[in-house]
Amino acid sequence: MFFDTTDLKDKEIYLRLSKTAEENKDKGYVPAYYFTIVRCADNVEVGSCDLRIGHNENTKYAGNIGYEIYEPFRGNRYASKACKLLFILTKKHMMNEIIITCSPENIESRKTCEYIGAEFIGIVGLPSWHEIYKSGRRNTCQYIVRL
Repeated sequence: MFFDTTDLKDKEIYLRLSKTAEENKDKGYVPAYYFTIVRCADNVEVGSCDLRIGHNENTKYAGNIGYEIYEPFRGNRYASKACKLLFILTKKHMMNEIIITCSPENIESRKTCEYIGAEFIGIVGLPSWHEIYKSGRRNTCQYIVRL
């Protein structure tokens, strides 16, 4: 079940729903929302983000939240602001904690996790069955946010 997302906005950005995806048990995917991050002042798209609902072996390594800020808009903390808006939706789904992961080398993403108050769990090895492993990465940083 997917909820209304029109309340995912603050004074600077809002999240515009792009699509939703149902659970895919064969691939280990939980239900997900996909958003465009839009700047309120001029309706310019500054990035994208997604929220994966629930926990399983896949989200343990890929996380519940993903984000990307387009190059010209980096440095404005749009990713951390988008994550905080996604927390509103997370709470609607009665999730009391979420996992965020990133490449150990991705300093900007690690800083985003710090800005939103995520607790660093550690760097863990990726299992060989996981898509991220198959793309070439062997480790991931895990963070947890308790809501």
